[in-house]
Amino acid sequence: MAFTEPTGRQSAADYRWAEDKTEHWLAQADGIEPEVAQYFLVSARCGCFMQAARSLNIKSTLLRKQLAALEQQLRRSLFNFQGSALTLSREGLQLQARLATLAHERKLPLVEQPLVRLAVAESILHDILGRDLISLLRRNASVRLEIISLDSELALQAVSADVVLWLASACSPLPGPSFATSPPRSLARLDYAPHIAKRYSRVAARPDSLDDLADYMLVQWQHDRPIADLRPWNELVEQRLAGVVQVQAYELLLEMIRCSACIGLLPHYISRYDRGLIALPGLFTVPMQRQVWLAVNAQSTDSAEVREIVELIDNAFHERREWFE
Repeated sequence: MAFTEPTGRQSAADYRWAEDKTEHWLAQADGIEPEVAQYFLVSARCGCFMQAARSLNIKSTLLRKQLAALEQQLRRSLFNFQGSALTLSREGLQLQARLATLAHERKLPLVEQPLVRLAVAESILHDILGRDLISLLRRNASVRLEIISLDSELALQAVSADVVLWLASACSPLPGPSFATSPPRSLARLDYAPHIAKRYSRVAARPDSLDDLADYMLVQWQHDRPIADLRPWNELVEQRLAGVVQVQAYELLLEMIRCSACIGLLPHYISRYDRGLIALPGLFTVPMQRQVWLAVNAQSTDSAEVREIVELIDNAFHERREWFE
């Protein structure tokens, strides 16, 4: 509808009264707490309370409670629902414009989130931490996180990170990160054994000696080749003149075992992660074990964001403690 200048004394007075009334309630925007103003503006921008809560790293129930209190304070309805879409009411649009103007006038600086660098052994990242990290990102869309996959001792020595999670000997964390860290903590001991997919091996016909492996393709993750703790398996693979495949990627190793009737060396917990895989114990007389070690960069120990990541890691291993027994 086109705007027309009011005609007549009463209509002009009504127009000025309505304008003054709008200006009066909008003036209250100056007194809105900056945090609540941010809640409103982010919700308006996202068009979704859940996404806004993720961006603000707060619970959606708290966000909606704060916005309901804001509406009560202003005595205005600020949001409308059109189907499943969240939109601003006329008053909401007016408040959004006012708060945006105030923010520009005050030149409020953007809050920069500290970057947390997490370096993790590739197998641990894939099998144990991946889901927990995804859950963290679902809850907090404002986090700044760099995830570095460690696929070799050389990568571990070269990495620069705030939190490091790596595999080493069961009796020593060395070789570890090349920078100064907090004292390394042991999180779990991993026992290794050859594994096969259940669908490719009937119980009565499963290999129970090294000679029985002659009829199967062996698959080896290249990262494991220089690992002294895994020498019995590595020597078996090296002796093979046929029926062996080397892979560079851990996910491909798992896929070869799942889908290609291959036998490969995996941590014993893997059957908890993928119930389609089963261990072949007793093939080697010498145990193959490694330890999961955790350390924090000495310069990052006071960071709340780093402590949050360390707590996430501790919880992930605690929740899966039965995997390592």
